[in-house]
Amino acid sequence: MSTAAWAPVILAVLCAGVGYGHPTRLLADWVAEAVCRSQAAGGARAEVEVLELHRLAADLAQHSAHDRASLDLREAIAAVVTADGLVVATPVPAATPSEVFDSFFAVLGDKVLSGMPVLLALNSHSRRQPPDLAQLLRRRLAGVHADPVPTVVVAGPADWPATAHSDAARLRACIDQAAA
Repeated sequence: MSTAAWAPVILAVLCAGVGYGHPTRLLADWVAEAVCRSQAAGGARAEVEVLELHRLAADLAQHSAHDRASLDLREAIAAVVTADGLVVATPVPAATPSEVFDSFFAVLGDKVLSGMPVLLALNSHSRRQPPDLAQLLRRRLAGVHADPVPTVVVAGPADWPATAHSDAARLRACIDQAAA
C-alpha cells in the first residue's frame, strides 16, 4: 500500500466572524468537528486548519487598494487552495455575508477551487432567513468553481440560547447531515 493512502484529508475552515468564542467561530468549530467525525467513520483522518478572516482584514484592504498580497494573505490563500475540502462560516448581517468573506473570495483567482467541496455555515442575525441567501452564496462560490454541498447550515438567534443549555438537537442534526 502506498504512503499516499495514509495521507490525511486537509480541511480548511474559513471563519468570517470576529474571533474565537463568538457564535460564528463556534459554528465553524462544530462543523469542522462533524466533518472530522464523518471522515473518521469512513476510515480517513482529517487535519484542520482554521483561518480567521478578520485577522486578514487589513491585508485584504491593502490588496484591494494596491493589488499586493501580504505574506499572511498569500499563506491563507495557499491553505485554502491546497485543501481537500473547505468549510466557510460567515455571519450574515442584513441578508448578506460579512465584508471580509466577500473580500477574501474576491482575491481568489477564477477556478482556483475547481471541484472543491465546500460546506457553508451561516450565522444569521435574524429570525427570518431570506430564502435566496444560500443561492447568493452559492453563486459567489461558483465564481471560483467550488462545489458547495447540498445542505447549508444556518444558525439563528434561537439556536444560541439552546446551545447554552445543551439542547441544540436541530442545529446538530443539520451540521451532521451537511458533514456526511
